[in-house]
Amino acid sequence: MAANITGEIFKVTTFGLSHGTALGAVVDGCPAGLPLTEEDIQNELNKRRPGTSKITTARDEKDKVEILSGVFEGKTDGTPIAAIVRNKDQRSKNYDNLKNNPRPGHGDLCWQEKYGNYDYRGGGRSSGRVTIGHVIGGAVSKKLLEQYNITTTAHVTAIHNIKSTKKYTLEQIKQNITENNVRCADSVIAEKMEEEILKYKKEGNSVGGIVEIIIDNLPIGLGQPVFDKIDGDLAKALMNIGAVKGVEVGLGFESATLTGKEMNDQYYLDDDQIKTKTNNSGGVLGGMTNGMPLILRIAVKPTPSVNGIQDTVNLEYRKETTIEIEGRHDPCICPRITTVAESACAMVIADHMIRAGHINPDRIQ
Repeated sequence: MAANITGEIFKVTTFGLSHGTALGAVVDGCPAGLPLTEEDIQNELNKRRPGTSKITTARDEKDKVEILSGVFEGKTDGTPIAAIVRNKDQRSKNYDNLKNNPRPGHGDLCWQEKYGNYDYRGGGRSSGRVTIGHVIGGAVSKKLLEQYNITTTAHVTAIHNIKSTKKYTLEQIKQNITENNVRCADSVIAEKMEEEILKYKKEGNSVGGIVEIIIDNLPIGLGQPVFDKIDGDLAKALMNIGAVKGVEVGLGFESATLTGKEMNDQYYLDDDQIKTKTNNSGGVLGGMTNGMPLILRIAVKPTPSVNGIQDTVNLEYRKETTIEIEGRHDPCICPRITTVAESACAMVIADHMIRAGHINPDRIQ
């Protein structure tokens, strides 16, 4: 399945199953000389790790990373970087009743019908747990982009019907999201969001939300203007995260309600640098970065694993039946998906930076 690989020069291959021995990633195409430690990757994994608060799944995984190759004396050596996280707290018996009974809202039916041999335990390869590979690839990408002062920041702006509308600077967002479990920049709204999640968790239900991603300090011209547009590649990367059902850039769908005069970002000079007075386009014009912050938002669906009896079809006997899902599940995916979204975007940007010649593909200068 070549679909487990992303990137053209900076390539990331992810592998592993929710209840398998281990999960991980192989990062190929990272220049030599980049300082990289297990701690760099661990810091990112800790942000998406389960069991860290009452609004996440109770699955108790430490997600301790092991770098197997690609790093010598604390720096990348230009060879593939392989890193794994071993599963420690699987409870596969909770999924015995799912073997031939696809769960509503999950990919079980599609996987089984397409491949015929599907590891149904915890969703197997379709589980959100496989995003550990995304985060490993993202951690390397972020470390590489840091050398060029490029940052990728994701924060929660809505949970169910509760929205944050207050405006913050990027530095405020970076700081504020570390101070609450929801990873929302507005601490007052974050409390309400957490209450909303816990309310539905108590009912055995789940909620979705919206996550915004801001990519800062990009050069002008990343992306190819027809088939490899930067926003197209980023949208693909984000849509490839299992729970994401929509992506918008800049004002996104709101732009459909505006006139051209309202939408256009007009230019001005700032110390001989060309900037725009507004950023309605979200930092992308003609499929290329325009030097302004690149802003995206994703719609994250509610976790499909909920309590109660649901209708399904037994695939072995081709008969209608019911199913009741057991196991430990997130009542809301949004807080943990922020790190995955950052990682997905960072991998795309790192690849485009190398493709555009901004980063030497062989070694850090």
